Amino acid sequence: MNQWPGSSSPELCSSFDPWTAARSAWAAEAAGIAALERVVDPAAFRGCVETLAGCRGRILTTGCGTSAAAAKKIAHSLCCIERPAAFLVPSDAVHGGLGLVQPGDVVIAISKGGGTRELLNLVPACKTKQAFLIAVTENPESPLARAADLLLRVKVEREPDPFNMLATASTLAVIAVFDAVCIALMHRTGYTREQFAVIHPGGAVGERLVDPTKDQAYQPS
Repeated sequence: MNQWPGSSSPELCSSFDPWTAARSAWAAEAAGIAALERVVDPAAFRGCVETLAGCRGRILTTGCGTSAAAAKKIAHSLCCIERPAAFLVPSDAVHGGLGLVQPGDVVIAISKGGGTRELLNLVPACKTKQAFLIAVTENPESPLARAADLLLRVKVEREPDPFNMLATASTLAVIAVFDAVCIALMHRTGYTREQFAVIHPGGAVGERLVDPTKDQAYQPS
């Protein structure tokens, strides 16, 4: 039987157990999500839902690095529930892309520390163009938080990695908060299965939406 690549490398730590590391990471991430009901301000959460439910323009999400990955996922989820959303690339935005932002739009800016320079560069234009700015950060005293019309504070106790620096649990927490926002929006706006079927005809989900008998027979593996 062939060895896994690198399994015999002498420079690797011999006491390292990948499965132990995996369980530790999952425990830390699960704990971070479980703590959200104590971390997230209910009034801010309700305000976010109401703002997005009442938005008659577009919803633009933005962030850098791992926050950008979360922002892209959030934009897609919002589109799936008929809340038109798109990801705004910060570096492109300050070179003309801010023309996408119009009065009545909502901008969701995600920055763990709240000091990401690329996002702070967008704030003056958002203010001038009268877009509603939602800051998603763990630091309520940060420049981004202070500039926002609404602060949604999301924080985890620690990241699972040895240095407490790799944005893993914190990124999942942000995504989990906006998963909850999307579910709340579905209830708030009366979003229907028929609406979902129109915009999601593809894949297994599309088959279940079009044919209710397949949904009843669906058994996740």
